[in-house]
Amino acid sequence: MAGVYKARGIVLHTVKYGESALIAYLFTDVGGRRTYMIPGAYSRRGKGNKAAMFQPMFLLEFEGYEQPKAEMHRMKEVRMWQPLSSLPFDVRKSTISLFMAELLYRLIKEVEANEPLFDFLSASIVQLDALQEGISNFHLWFLVRLSAYLGFYPGNEYREGDCFDIRSGLFCPEMPSHRTAMESAPTRLLGRLMEIEATELGSLRLGHTERTEFMEAMLAFVGYHFDAIYNVRSLNILREVFL
Repeated sequence: MAGVYKARGIVLHTVKYGESALIAYLFTDVGGRRTYMIPGAYSRRGKGNKAAMFQPMFLLEFEGYEQPKAEMHRMKEVRMWQPLSSLPFDVRKSTISLFMAELLYRLIKEVEANEPLFDFLSASIVQLDALQEGISNFHLWFLVRLSAYLGFYPGNEYREGDCFDIRSGLFCPEMPSHRTAMESAPTRLLGRLMEIEATELGSLRLGHTERTEFMEAMLAFVGYHFDAIYNVRSLNILREVFL
């Protein structure tokens, strides 16, 4: 018999199934990454189009039905847990949320609860929704902070002139001989992003080249630990919007 549970979830990815159903991949507070079948998500009958709630990084609360031998769960009474006031309507913020969702969909495979990671992700979306300055820097900050929850946050503090050794995960005064490292400019920005909060991102005056170089350097760092980071399609959209 299926068990019923209450949960909160963050939408990572969706796939339309048949004429009106939806398969949704969520990162939940109760069981990590889970897959849900949403019958009638695109139906115009009943309570309307449920699919509109399953946008990238939307924060939902719902009742789920768990069947031990089934790969997919089902849900009912789904609603917005944290209504977002600007993210769905601001092309910059919605583009960032698309990138965040694709990144997390590729990186997070665990099917166990991870409260610190869930709290960080949900708080990040709320911060992005409220952000007024420094929006174009948010995805850079998010990627740096996310590394702490994935287990490879830099292991020491930045000092002026340092490079960042991607292999060891440490700041170092000289470029390592293997050359798998960040140059001094993106390393400096990494150190800065480790210090500031999202509300301070407006203080960073970054140009096209700086953002591009840092993003490529950070993706190389993440990619050293996770092969799944490569070929993130939403990166092209990010470049069009911000770069």
